[in-house]
Amino acid sequence: MDSYSPAEVTARTGFSIDTLRYYERIGLLHEVGRTAGGRRRFTEQDLGFLRLLRCLRDTEMPIAEMLRFVGLLREGDSTRAERLAVLREHEERVEDQIGRLRGHQEHIRMKIAFYRGAVENEDLASV
Repeated sequence: MDSYSPAEVTARTGFSIDTLRYYERIGLLHEVGRTAGGRRRFTEQDLGFLRLLRCLRDTEMPIAEMLRFVGLLREGDSTRAERLAVLREHEERVEDQIGRLRGHQEHIRMKIAFYRGAVENEDLASV
């Protein structure tokens, strides 16, 4: 089985070493394996889990909710419905966020068009 140093994991996941330590300390990341010399070694499974955490963080899931989800995950198959509910609720928030961003993007596009001279409506100039 492949294993990865913390530096390799930061390069692959974008998490800082401090974040990895923090996630381990608060219980978001299980206790990571160590070498005989005491250095952390991450497995491919750890990387997959960190990719999930990266996805959740990048879509603004709060740490408390991530902890709840991970706790349910560790409880096993009996919590599948609860995990599904957590992810569905989060997906709804992500969808709302995307909608807000699309609205902002459209506003930016209008301003770009205005500044390019393509829009000749004075109302937009004051916005």
